[in-house]
Amino acid sequence: MTDRVRGFPAFAAAKRGRGTFARSWWGKAWIKALEDTALDQQPLKNGRRYAYAGRVGTITVSPGRLAAMVDGGPEGTFRTVVSVPQLTDVEWTRFLDRVTSRAGHIAALLDRDMPHDLVEAAEDAGIQLLPGIGDLEPDCDCPDWELPCQHAAALCYQASWLLDADPFVLLLLRGRGERELLDELHVRKAPTAMAGIAPDVIAALVANAADRARGHLAGVALPSGVREDTVRMAATQADTQVVRRLRADQGPEFDRAARAWFYGGAEGLAVLDTPWTPPKNAMTRARFAWADAWPGEDLPALEVSKNRCTASGYQLQLRLGRDGRWYPYREEAGEWWPAGQPDADPATVFGRQLA
Repeated sequence: MTDRVRGFPAFAAAKRGRGTFARSWWGKAWIKALEDTALDQQPLKNGRRYAYAGRVGTITVSPGRLAAMVDGGPEGTFRTVVSVPQLTDVEWTRFLDRVTSRAGHIAALLDRDMPHDLVEAAEDAGIQLLPGIGDLEPDCDCPDWELPCQHAAALCYQASWLLDADPFVLLLLRGRGERELLDELHVRKAPTAMAGIAPDVIAALVANAADRARGHLAGVALPSGVREDTVRMAATQADTQVVRRLRADQGPEFDRAARAWFYGGAEGLAVLDTPWTPPKNAMTRARFAWADAWPGEDLPALEVSKNRCTASGYQLQLRLGRDGRWYPYREEAGEWWPAGQPDADPATVFGRQLA
């Protein structure tokens, strides 16, 4: 089974500053190929404006073809296609040889990165992965005579956002889908890249990369480092070989971090790791909430330290996050562990924990 046709929902209108197209180096190469080909700057300027305004419809990517309907305003909506040369079967064979020559190449691609040395190695083998001048061939049923027209330019500018999030989009344009490529790599069983890697490990890495790509497209902040990314993987995926290996390598503290991410994402992890001093009225509110939630008459003391409220005799603690939510913790074997979903109302969280 292949995935040679991918559809991407239309980007909403966005307020973006200048220079925000193509943050990745390969996305910038795409934009350069577009802009170096243009003989007139006005269609490019209009295309950027159309892209920001969300006037490009659903984008369909398939081998050698990028397509969308583009709203041209009073002139109407136009069917716009940008063609890209595909690699031949011989070129794909040489490319896969290069990919499997280093384990890091596969890992980088799965992490939605396009390493410079992979592109350079492909070029040494006579394979041009990144488009150059004349490689992006526009076709639009609008009456404009410029190449590219403003509609094709808008499509290409929005495509740079897709490329930033997922370099497999570029590889699909060159002729191969992601699943297809991974299957071919698995069949090859390259000794330096695939030997000894269990299928569930590959699946876990693919799922992790896909989660990152979806988050990027949705505007969600990505994990800021290796620790956050591995903690997120452990919190959101099943008990795979990857997760078991991470736990074995990093110990019990890693399990606490994964549980914190499970309940609260990046902010939940920050609450676990970093105490901070909130405004006094926030902690006063927590004291009143504790009194309201306590079911009996003899109210136990609530110890307050920075952003943490602790009822030691009941192995219960609430921590206030910088997002304004209260995170419940329970004491287990002398350590405080995340114990449930956070809430903006401390009384609600206390009530859940005391029930």
